[in-house]
Amino acid sequence: MTDLVLRPIGRVESVLRDRADAPRQGDEGAPDAWLDLDGQYAPALDGLLPGAQVLVLTWLDRADRDTLAVRPRGAADRAVTGVFQTRSPDRPNPIGLHRVTVTAVEGTRVRVAPLEALDGTPVLDLKPVLGGVDDR
Repeated sequence: MTDLVLRPIGRVESVLRDRADAPRQGDEGAPDAWLDLDGQYAPALDGLLPGAQVLVLTWLDRADRDTLAVRPRGAADRAVTGVFQTRSPDRPNPIGLHRVTVTAVEGTRVRVAPLEALDGTPVLDLKPVLGGVDDR
């Protein structure tokens, strides 16, 4: 297989600094956070407005890439399950997927809510949440 090269477009700025303190999903009490994008990507933000629903793709840089099976949500009473059937951050390619709402855009900084990613997490991409076929 061919190696892939991913280049972060920015970083997360968040009050979440420790994985143990972060909620497992954004809708479980995650705070607002800033996406601080590199200046060269300013044109890519054209049209992104507060209220927009976006998917933020991140690189979970503190994940264990050798983990292939986990107990979902770390619960001892749950059966061990392959990571491709879970949302575990520990996985061969630790790509985070976060559905958020844009609350502000200031230059190349985008405030989003809620986001469970840790401070300093590399941002790979932003994609709009698509509505139904008739809305596209």
